[in-house]
Amino acid sequence: MHCPPQGPRELGRTGVTVPPLGLGCAPLGNLYRAIPDEQAQRVVHTALATGAGYFDTAPHYGVGLSEERLGRALRGRDRAAYTLSTKVGRRLRPLAPGERAAGEGFVDTPARARVRDLTRDGIRATLDASLRRLGVDAVDIVYLHDVEDHLREVYETGFPALAELRAERVVRAIGFGMNHSGVLARLVADLDVDVVLCAGRWTLLERTAFDDLLPECERRGTSVVVGGVYNSGLLADPSPGAPYDYAPAPPALLDRARQLGAVCARFGVPLKAAALRFPFGHRAVASVVVGAAGPEEMAENAALFTRHIPDELWHTLVARGLLDPDLPLPLHAEPDADDPGPIDDAEAGEPEAGGPGPTTPPPDPGARP
Repeated sequence: MHCPPQGPRELGRTGVTVPPLGLGCAPLGNLYRAIPDEQAQRVVHTALATGAGYFDTAPHYGVGLSEERLGRALRGRDRAAYTLSTKVGRRLRPLAPGERAAGEGFVDTPARARVRDLTRDGIRATLDASLRRLGVDAVDIVYLHDVEDHLREVYETGFPALAELRAERVVRAIGFGMNHSGVLARLVADLDVDVVLCAGRWTLLERTAFDDLLPECERRGTSVVVGGVYNSGLLADPSPGAPYDYAPAPPALLDRARQLGAVCARFGVPLKAAALRFPFGHRAVASVVVGAAGPEEMAENAALFTRHIPDELWHTLVARGLLDPDLPLPLHAEPDADDPGPIDDAEAGEPEAGGPGPTTPPPDPGARP
């Protein structure tokens, strides 16, 4: 059996540690909706106060706005008190006169455009610009971002450039961030990767990464950070019209999510709490990052993450056919003598799959690495 997360975990053999819960910073770049600067700052401060001191950002998030806001929120904080990652692969440039940038899900962003650049000089320039926006001398982790369609450049220039930065101790840990677990598995098998950020492929609803990526990471000693644990929002609130992978969820998947929520409700556990904890059944998982657009949402995620989840809940999900029997479960080390068992169905009433918080949350902002 594998224990639930306890304390920071090292990424590979890098000396970089991350807490089990981190903040995905796409919402700080106005993902789907604009938020005020002051609200973004309070999200970051709440994350620090709740122990979620791992911050994952990227130039892609709001064409630099996420990095700028995160940098301002962290200004004056002890650099050793948090772990910071950003990404390369998209270089930013000012908009030309009359040019309009593609939003790509982000709104009210600075007048900049994204340019694919996996050259050595481009990666160094991208990282330097990120450091300026963040207001720090170094980040702990750098990921190559969404490069599944650019593998030739990854092998020829992109990853060698990152490995060179690691050898120079400019960064301490390097890897990849994307939604495609099969591509990540190939990259981990072929290259000296410290950590990967895999979004949406290792969740209560999807086991893809268990079949390809996670065994390779365990074999190679590569750590995994999991994003998209709510599968774009379906596991946050499985109501009609809920999104899955950025589109309305298919009826069969919506029904399965509702069944998961009903079982969780019998045990008095919000579905979101189970979704947050499920990835830790596999020993390669070091952390889960979840986005938050407001401090209350960040505080809710932190509270849900610490909820007691009885082992019997996981066994019941397997017995009901809602989880495959070969999947590793985030069980306690020893049986819990105080485990109350399931709540009677009549007592539980309608399943509160989303737990506390807004009735209809926006699409999961941590869904895309």
